[in-house]
Amino acid sequence: MANDYFIQAYSHIRNNQIWHNGESIFTADSADFSSFMKAAYKHFALDYGKFFKMDSLSKLAFMASNPLLNDEPEKNTALVMTNKAGSLDTDRKHQTTMNDYPSPAVFVYTLPNICLGEISIKHQLYSENAFFVFDSFNPSTLHDYANALLDSKKAEKVLCGWVDFEHQKHDAFLYIVSKSGTFEHSLETLNRLYQTP
Repeated sequence: MANDYFIQAYSHIRNNQIWHNGESIFTADSADFSSFMKAAYKHFALDYGKFFKMDSLSKLAFMASNPLLNDEPEKNTALVMTNKAGSLDTDRKHQTTMNDYPSPAVFVYTLPNICLGEISIKHQLYSENAFFVFDSFNPSTLHDYANALLDSKKAEKVLCGWVDFEHQKHDAFLYIVSKSGTFEHSLETLNRLYQTP
């Protein structure tokens, strides 16, 4: 079913700025990622107390998904995300706590797919999900996996993308694939949208 699906909406988070469908919706002058996330949480008046307990990767994925899922009625939305570092940033923090007393609050985030759980809980999604680790943005895998989920009717929509966090460097590009939308769901489109917010 090539070219039967479309990109309904997309978002980026880079350089302390959040973009939705190519338009900047929030910018912060914060020097560090934590301050940026707190400012964004306040700006969007989010109501999810667990946000402040999350690791940085989960905060990044959660915030990038928010403009895409905030008013999304479809609960059968699958989640497919990728990055290059997995949960390495949190793994390092957990390793540090091993010198004294391991922190269960840190340990719970030592798997990258935990960010998918946080998104699912917030938006009440009961659907398929997967998290893959690649050296760089891999539109081919995202494209094929999303199409397979839609072709097999395991999901009505798929939230896909790249969420990477390591050493305060953050890069997120998420998008929703469905039967209707603005852009053709193709490798060319994914590469173009990933490059330019």
